[in-house]
Amino acid sequence: MNIKKGDRVIHRKAKEWGIGEILELGNGPRCRIFFANKGNTLISTDSLDLLEKVEGKSAEHPLLDNLKLSGDKEVKYKTISELITKFINIFPKGFYDDNYYKEERDYKIEAHELMLRLLNKSEYDKMLESEEYEEICSRALKIVNKTNLIFPNEKMALKDGLKSAENKKMFAVSLFQLLYGQSELSERFSIFAETLYSIEAAKWTTQTYFLFITYPDKYIFMKPSVTQSAADAFAFELNYSTEINWNSYEKLMRFSQYVSDELSKSGDALKPRDMIDVQSFIWSSAPGKYIA
Repeated sequence: MNIKKGDRVIHRKAKEWGIGEILELGNGPRCRIFFANKGNTLISTDSLDLLEKVEGKSAEHPLLDNLKLSGDKEVKYKTISELITKFINIFPKGFYDDNYYKEERDYKIEAHELMLRLLNKSEYDKMLESEEYEEICSRALKIVNKTNLIFPNEKMALKDGLKSAENKKMFAVSLFQLLYGQSELSERFSIFAETLYSIEAAKWTTQTYFLFITYPDKYIFMKPSVTQSAADAFAFELNYSTEINWNSYEKLMRFSQYVSDELSKSGDALKPRDMIDVQSFIWSSAPGKYIA
């Protein structure tokens, strides 16, 4: 069979493994393939005829297209089935479990509802026209303090950064543009990041919190250490950088959509209603949280 490193294949006798990508194909007795539903797998070179090459649209896969490798090996990979099983062990009724609502969902919904009351587009626009920058910042801090998603020291950095009138105005204007502006999100995202750097409050949590809380149906929250650990469990490359940048956030959105799509295949109990459910599952997938 004419295959090479980087080719996408399926195993004719193990189609449940899904699409795989050939990582190593040397002169030794085995080749190494990463299958989307199995992970790193060694296949005897004598069995290569059992591999079927997949090309074109059929070869596309969101995980394989963003596969994270370290020394050409996947990092701490767990299949989605393994992660789902462990999640269900914690929350037997999935996203409709009473304990899940208590531990993960309700307080985020409350923060979302507070956001819609205090800084909805109409109300926010009126305050900007009246130059009520201090009131806007006060409301933003109240929304931040509604959850524990941003670390206390990061909340304090934001509060300290908003002490001057100049910083209040800059923050109020750029936050409005981030949430309600008409230009491309990448541009609005970058401008808000520049603002946070200017007021010495540039953290991924602060950068992504307001998008997540305002539009939980569309945007995901980034808590760096947890998100990276979860992405490692999925072997998904985020191209993470400590410096806030659009490329890493765009990768995170792809990752969250991949997780959402995979969960949706697992039945109604795990069909995400929004990114709150996805973020909670990602959080729970990280080692040292609910799931070891």
